[in-house]
Amino acid sequence: MCAIISETKVREVGSLQPALTVFFIYFCGLTISYMQFGTKAIHAGQEPDPTTGAIMTPIYQTSTYVQESPGKNKGYAYARGKNPTRTALEKCISALENAKHTLCFSSGMGASDAVIKLLRPGDEVICADDLYGGTYRMFTKIFAPFGIVFHFIDMSDASGIVPVINAKTRMIWVETPTNPTMKIIDIAACAAISKKHKLTMVVDNTFASPYLQNPLNLGADISMHSVTKYLGGHSDVVMGSLSMNSDSLHEQLAFIHNSCGAVPGPMDSFLVLRGLKTLHVRMQRHCENGKIIAHFLKTHPKIDKIYWPGFTDHPNHAIAKKQMKDFGGMISFTLKGNSMDEAFAMASHTKVFSLAESLGGVESLIGHPASMTHASIPREVREANGVVDSLIRLSVGIEDINDLVEDLKQAME
Repeated sequence: MCAIISETKVREVGSLQPALTVFFIYFCGLTISYMQFGTKAIHAGQEPDPTTGAIMTPIYQTSTYVQESPGKNKGYAYARGKNPTRTALEKCISALENAKHTLCFSSGMGASDAVIKLLRPGDEVICADDLYGGTYRMFTKIFAPFGIVFHFIDMSDASGIVPVINAKTRMIWVETPTNPTMKIIDIAACAAISKKHKLTMVVDNTFASPYLQNPLNLGADISMHSVTKYLGGHSDVVMGSLSMNSDSLHEQLAFIHNSCGAVPGPMDSFLVLRGLKTLHVRMQRHCENGKIIAHFLKTHPKIDKIYWPGFTDHPNHAIAKKQMKDFGGMISFTLKGNSMDEAFAMASHTKVFSLAESLGGVESLIGHPASMTHASIPREVREANGVVDSLIRLSVGIEDINDLVEDLKQAME
């Protein structure tokens, strides 16, 4: 990949710091838009430190920046607004999502909160009915009392959105695959409807990651991530992000971002930059392990239903195959008899799978959505969406697959 450039081109960049010159030579003729995913994950948005040549982006642990004169600065004035470590991360995520802009937040919920603050009392949002419990809680308990109306519908067939649209509709909120029943929603079809009616379409891309799915390429306006999950990948940071191509949306969200202050610190930004460097490698193993675990569970005598979009009989499998690169490492299943006690017993007896909330880390996790991630959703609502008492969710990590299979076997004995 290292490029050789002409002496003239070297002279053109000769005025730059030596480290930056080396970086320019290294990437001569290879712009970000033409890099493959793995290369972007490692290099996008990052340059060697111009002072020392350090290959890793420095952690700019500062709250403020010295200005040359009042109002005259080098693009940084106060760290709530911008931080160079965070800027490098935002550029890297933008490259991975094929986006013009990205904003990073202190959590995934902070990112979602900023999006809903684009709305005003009386505005309406059409949402998928199978959402992360924290998102459902924020929509119904925080924003609904302020007069924003949320319609939760089954989006398995995108045409079902149209009858719900009215003069007050402003936004479509999609999660695909959904949490936790892995429903697949046709992003391109929803985006076409959104554009026709001049709505803003948001896709929670957390379960897929940009390695598997790029919502903006399919017509979405905003791609949201709980960066805590696959992007960070090591269960050591909490963060969220919003990626978009619209300058107007970016301007509005950047104002909310700075004004409300849900921003991540430089150390967290550094940790995610480090995590992104192995995203493509990790996701490959998550997908490989997930496929084997899904097929093992499908034939187990204690399993009733299994939710994994890689199965040909999974609803909208063909759409998943079309809009995703692979099918991921998230799997949910129910036990025969639908006993919560049996679900608790299994989830409590794994030894490699750790009983914990969250997902997307290198380690495998097992969870019971009804009592953990989706406990804030009323029972009748969650059960209608398939989140029954025996539902168990797995975040399949990158450990040795034989150990993972044996662990599940012994936990279900």
